[in-house]
Amino acid sequence: MILTLTAQRPAPDVPAGDLGFLLHKHPDRVLTAEQGAVTTHVFYPENTPEQTTLAVLLEVDPVGLVRSARGDTQSVLGQYVNDRPYAASSMLAVALGRTFSTALAARCTSRPELVDLRWPLQVRLPAVPARHGGADLVRRLFEPLGWSVTTRDLPLDETVPTWGTSRYVDLELAGRARIADVLAQLYVLLPVLDDAKHYWVGEEEIDKLVRRGGDWLAAHPERDLITARYLAHRRHLVVDALDRLVDVDGTASPVEEPDNAEVRVPLKEHRRAAILAVLRESGAARVADLGCGQGQLVAALAADAQYTSILGTDVSVRALQQAARRLHLDRMPDPDRVRLFQSALTYRDERLNGLDAAVLSEVVEHVDPPRLPALERVVFGEAAPTTVIVTTPNAEYNVNYPDLFENGFRHADHRFEWTRAEFAQWAGGVCARFGYSVATLGVGDEDPAVGTPTQLAVFSKGVAA
Repeated sequence: MILTLTAQRPAPDVPAGDLGFLLHKHPDRVLTAEQGAVTTHVFYPENTPEQTTLAVLLEVDPVGLVRSARGDTQSVLGQYVNDRPYAASSMLAVALGRTFSTALAARCTSRPELVDLRWPLQVRLPAVPARHGGADLVRRLFEPLGWSVTTRDLPLDETVPTWGTSRYVDLELAGRARIADVLAQLYVLLPVLDDAKHYWVGEEEIDKLVRRGGDWLAAHPERDLITARYLAHRRHLVVDALDRLVDVDGTASPVEEPDNAEVRVPLKEHRRAAILAVLRESGAARVADLGCGQGQLVAALAADAQYTSILGTDVSVRALQQAARRLHLDRMPDPDRVRLFQSALTYRDERLNGLDAAVLSEVVEHVDPPRLPALERVVFGEAAPTTVIVTTPNAEYNVNYPDLFENGFRHADHRFEWTRAEFAQWAGGVCARFGYSVATLGVGDEDPAVGTPTQLAVFSKGVAA
């Protein structure tokens, strides 16, 4: 497989050949590196002051790939006869990451002024797999990034036209971009187009995706598809990655305010403000955010002296690690005031005893319905704080969102989403079983027909409704 990147002079006083400084590859030399069954060659077919072309050529030994693979794959013919030596895939992405790691990190010690230049570029990939989407998918992935996209469908066999076209396209991109950005986009999107990776996909891939995707992926209209394909459709990885990208983008959930919303304040900020207002009015001092995620609400609580004891719990260790970094727990003057720990809300945890208030913000809908009684028992029956605040999506409002997940919900991990009547019925049952009263209100811009996007319930212990 081969990739060529042609750069023209980015500024009158910067020759095109200075591309070599950014890539840390001298135009007069050929680089060859072997990594297992893959050999990478980097060279410059052309190098003039006006135009320089870099070529990356991968030689892949499919037999060597099988011999180095884990597990018994020797009997599978497809492991030997495949497109890996010829089509751009995760192998090319990995080669780009290893060969141009410094350029990907946007570092150039010798010529730092080159890093942020937007170079006139042409990228050519003669054979790109475009599974489940074809040329239309290629355009949907690259055009939002500012590229002019040209594709040509490749025939199955040029000598037999009646066989039709293959799932591969000849791809050309043209536009202006930083070198670090184009490398990062190719690193992420080539495996997405192939919808496959040649290595095991684990949690470390989330870090790679967020690091290489950065702001451009968080705002990309195909963010969810890119994330799912990059992470091999492993749901728990996809959910974690989307949560991290959502935090980068500043929106509240993978589906947020509709495009025609007049108020630009993100729904998550409306929701957090409503929660903080209820907590402030309750007079609570000892508060827990149950399912705290990356700690946004905990950070807001920590900034208010009213709260003398703040707990953040989550079932995800990764989320708690991110929350600890956000909160700078190691620098807090009172290390005992804010505590984070792992806890599952379907199991009794004595550390939750003695609370004035607890918050379950966008949590209950992630629990399988048969497990809801266990959550109720732990929170309302055993921990039993004076005030419990619950927020959850209003399913009726989903008619205002043009793009939902395949499960029909606002988040890939939602097990259900309640209508207002269903939420009221559940809240009433909790009150009857555990001795609470409840008041409900809406959060966000109200649609006269279907209400607000978020519904909020305030449960109070021993207070008349």
